[in-house]
Amino acid sequence: MNNVKQTFSIKDLENLCGVKAHTIRIWEKRYNLLTPNRTDTNIRMYNLKNLQKLLNVTYLVNSGYKISRISKLNEQEINEYVRSIVSDNSTKNQAINSFKISMLNYDLELFLGTYEQLAQRRNFRQIFTDVFIPLLKEIGLLWQTDTINPAHEHFVTNLIKQKLLLNIERLQYSKPTKKDKAFILFLPENEIHELGLLYINYEILLHGYKAIYLGPSIPLDSLPTMLSFHEKTVFVSYFTIKPEKDNIEKYVEEFNTVVCSERVSEFWMLGKQIMHVSKTSAPNHRYYDAISTLISDL
Repeated sequence: MNNVKQTFSIKDLENLCGVKAHTIRIWEKRYNLLTPNRTDTNIRMYNLKNLQKLLNVTYLVNSGYKISRISKLNEQEINEYVRSIVSDNSTKNQAINSFKISMLNYDLELFLGTYEQLAQRRNFRQIFTDVFIPLLKEIGLLWQTDTINPAHEHFVTNLIKQKLLLNIERLQYSKPTKKDKAFILFLPENEIHELGLLYINYEILLHGYKAIYLGPSIPLDSLPTMLSFHEKTVFVSYFTIKPEKDNIEKYVEEFNTVVCSERVSEFWMLGKQIMHVSKTSAPNHRYYDAISTLISDL
């Protein structure tokens, strides 16, 4: 349990709750909202209880409550107010907060309980697009600002991956209903960030297509054998960190040389690395700036 993050700086609270440090200080001074400990050098340090309270207070403020009114409530009353105003449209904000608390405290039970509550009201597509994608974006920012460490990120992303795999497996038992094309999903060598590609695999199956998921770090020269899989094969890949920007253009060109030497296949690409491609290299290439745009082409 030594890795559990129990104390937070005011900058951590700013990153996690979306409230400026200056505002947090005002709320403390004017309304006695939080009572942080202080180091020998008088630096504020907050515990997990402070963080949970500020997340709830922020939720109420964003829901239209005045901070002057909230400050007169005790902690139990704050929690009750939050529960009373949660609607279908705002559930995702509370869920994201719960998932962040789960991540910070490595709390598996909280993650699973939050997910089950969501699953009672939303399908998996809604949970992933409305909750998991915003959560993952926040986690990326938190990691960049040193608010969390890689262990926090891996904890929650692996749990999300488990949910993805479970929902993919359910779809795999159904026979494909669309026969005009089939999909091969892979990541280039040394690319290991697969959550985005896994979700695309889920959507492809949900749309009734046949798909083969090859996963991370696949050499190009192993792909030509997949051309016999279907008369019209569409390859899909997601470039998060690989190939690097100086090599991505060459990699895309090499795909046609290695994979399409005998028969041209479509190549659909996503990920932040594609910004370094000219996008005029071949008519069989498609570039997507978002998963939702690719899904609209299915």
